[in-house]
Amino acid sequence: MGIELYLDLLSSPCRSVYIFAKKNNIPFTFKQMEVLKDLVKGHSDGFGKVNILRKVPALKDGGFTLAESPAILTYLSQTYKTPDHWYPLDMKKRARVDEYLSWHHSTIRSSVFKIFWLKVRDLNIQSWTSYEALEDLTIPLKQLEEKFLQDKPFLVGNMISLADLVAVTELMQVRLIAIGYNILEDMPKLVEWRNRVEKAVGKELFQEAHKVILNFQDLNSMLTEPQLKEQMKPRLLKMVA
Repeated sequence: MGIELYLDLLSSPCRSVYIFAKKNNIPFTFKQMEVLKDLVKGHSDGFGKVNILRKVPALKDGGFTLAESPAILTYLSQTYKTPDHWYPLDMKKRARVDEYLSWHHSTIRSSVFKIFWLKVRDLNIQSWTSYEALEDLTIPLKQLEEKFLQDKPFLVGNMISLADLVAVTELMQVRLIAIGYNILEDMPKLVEWRNRVEKAVGKELFQEAHKVILNFQDLNSMLTEPQLKEQMKPRLLKMVA
């Protein structure tokens, strides 16, 4: 029996896992989740057995379960012996991937989540895009370029790695919550890098994974549900504290 992946493609970590598994022909059963709706209605008891934290992405491999996208990505890489460039055997290169994955959560991901919090608080696009949060995202983006990308084709070297996949899916998230705002407008090196990542993944797969956010029209209506906003508030407040 193959693995089961519990994913909601509205989530950037879920998209990174989905793309990685599909790109590497890893057999899996796609268990589609709807996180925003589940916050109101509640997850099924079955999902609670897979991940007691009730968060996506989650993996089930027989009797083994796993949460958190970096752990899932590295588990898949090692278990299915994917090409070395994703998570190199060379310890220095692997350390660079791990370094980015550790840095990402408290910088890029945190900044994008703050923008989402503003979206929840104020659904008027013209007003919430004027908040400093979008501009604040330029700080970690510059660090992404200067510290990690530098003059390399990809974040860790000449070929795509897990670091690139995690980074690019997060930056695509802004397309969902900040319609019409191009965060890479003044960063041509990052634009070229993003295009290289898409090409390395394959345009068809990249677009398939991001179709749900590129065509998503119902975020505003979903976020206006009072029960949903109340369910999200404690977690969001922790993120922006």
